[in-house]
Amino acid sequence: MPSVGLGTWLSLKDEMKTAVRSALDSGYRHIDTAYTYKNEDAIGEELQEYLKNGKVKREDLFIVTKLGLIHMEPKQVRRSIEMSLKKLQLDYVDLYLIHWPVTLEYDGDDENLLPLTEDGKFKTAEKSDLLETWKAMEELVDLGLTKSIGVSNFNISQVERICTIAKHKPVECNIYWPQNELFEACKKLGVTITSYASFGSPGRPGEYKEAEEPKPMEDPIIQRIAKKHGKTPAQVHE
Repeated sequence: MPSVGLGTWLSLKDEMKTAVRSALDSGYRHIDTAYTYKNEDAIGEELQEYLKNGKVKREDLFIVTKLGLIHMEPKQVRRSIEMSLKKLQLDYVDLYLIHWPVTLEYDGDDENLLPLTEDGKFKTAEKSDLLETWKAMEELVDLGLTKSIGVSNFNISQVERICTIAKHKPVECNIYWPQNELFEACKKLGVTITSYASFGSPGRPGEYKEAEEPKPMEDPIIQRIAKKHGKTPAQVHE
């Protein structure tokens, strides 16, 4: 897995194509997307252009996408990755993740990605079982639809629970919550951790923010360390 990748959340189609093009030209080979981001088709178009022109080889790319929250029911898992692969114009992805340990109600509309209740809250499914979802994920590896599988936004108890039944073994961590115990637990379980939103995702929509949340790039300690070493806050935080 390349150590640096391109995150694609909140990217519009035209912006996404430009970003992927710039990233590939700069040497990026790790691209992270998700069914819920609604930009897999734009990424797929750019990837195909580079693959067909011989600018990159498929084996040199590391493409990550994620299971839709409305597709957490085991019988939906394979269909979900097949929809993602069709949009990405790929035969397989290198890593497929359970995006969140939350199951939203599926109403038959694959475009209703984040169904809401009448009072504006996420409409969660009445029944869900992460272990059964994980077993369905493992079948994708056996089918060759993904090289590997993992989880995103899971806590330590959820990771450990999955590892009790996992054939293919798969968390929030940041400067304010370093999660040392989680790192140690994942190390013992043979689980690799990958970060996202490393700069705190300051541009995300308001519904994903808290009023008084800290801003890593503006943190006085981060800025002081950056100044001392002649670096930017982003370079220090990374």
